[in-house]
Amino acid sequence: MSDDLHIELEDRGNKGRYVVKAPDGAEAEMTFTRIGEHQLIIDHTEVPDAFRGQGVGLRLVTRAVEDARADGKTIIPLCPFAAAQFRRHPEWADVLKK
Repeated sequence: MSDDLHIELEDRGNKGRYVVKAPDGAEAEMTFTRIGEHQLIIDHTEVPDAFRGQGVGLRLVTRAVEDARADGKTIIPLCPFAAAQFRRHPEWADVLKK
């Protein structure tokens, strides 16, 4: 995985997504919904074949964790992929909604 992977944050008020775009137009995304000012729910992660095996899904969730930590927010990972990543990364416990 390239360290220069460009992840864009598209913020639409209560909804948003982190997205990586390939030159061919393919998009990997992780969508979220804000609950109040201090929580967000990771709803869905989708990684098309163009990105498979490159760790893009993990990078999307990691970016959300970093942003939540910086903003003092907690995350509810409803997406099965994101929930699995939280189980694999106990160091993210500080942003996991208990």
